[in-house]
Amino acid sequence: MNRPILNQLQAEAREIWMKEGILGESIAITARTLSTEEAIGNPEGDDFPLQRGKEKLMEAQFRNERGQAFTDTFGDFSSSLREIAEMKLDNNFRRAIFVASLNAVQRSLGKTDRTIHCRDKGPSICAPKMADYIMEKYGQVRITQIGYQPKLIEALAEKFTLRIVDLDPDNIGNQKCGVVIEGPDSSAAAVADAELIVATGSTIVNDTIGDFILKDKPTLFFGTTVAAAADHLGLKRFCCESN
Repeated sequence: MNRPILNQLQAEAREIWMKEGILGESIAITARTLSTEEAIGNPEGDDFPLQRGKEKLMEAQFRNERGQAFTDTFGDFSSSLREIAEMKLDNNFRRAIFVASLNAVQRSLGKTDRTIHCRDKGPSICAPKMADYIMEKYGQVRITQIGYQPKLIEALAEKFTLRIVDLDPDNIGNQKCGVVIEGPDSSAAAVADAELIVATGSTIVNDTIGDFILKDKPTLFFGTTVAAAADHLGLKRFCCESN
């Protein structure tokens, strides 16, 4: 289920870039890992995955625009758009290169926005707004959150019945705001139990995004990683403090 989503996105991006006349140009896309300070500044709290070294932000620069993607497999990369549009998306590193590049290029074409992670107090401002948005749009629903985002957990646990699923073994079994963090083995049951899925956009990089796009219940993505993909595929995203 997952692979066709990424393949579709890559193929359609290639068509867009070809029509824009940029696919064949020798335009370098450079992805680099950002330090915690560069990426998110000094947020309130010290348990963000970036701060604990679990993930990094890959940043692509295209013309005068930037796009980012969270990933646990990172490094430098530079190539043409053609190579990125044709590379096999068979690991997290390659998918992060493609997704960060997609965000930067689509932003430069005016087809997406909010591709740069918020900084400092941004997460603390965004999370309560997202909780209010969910209450207004969906009501008092049962939520399963996919991915560990501490400020969002705090805001959602205060207002909703919440389950949390994460891939990080250091998080699994621990409690956050009275909610036990579950592992991937519980994902299917947690998703089935939910009336609303709130999923990190980095699911597109780890190739699980298809597991959370369902016909029978809504999904709301958060974060900058999924910016261009959400706009192109018509997915709902909330990320009000990003740039």
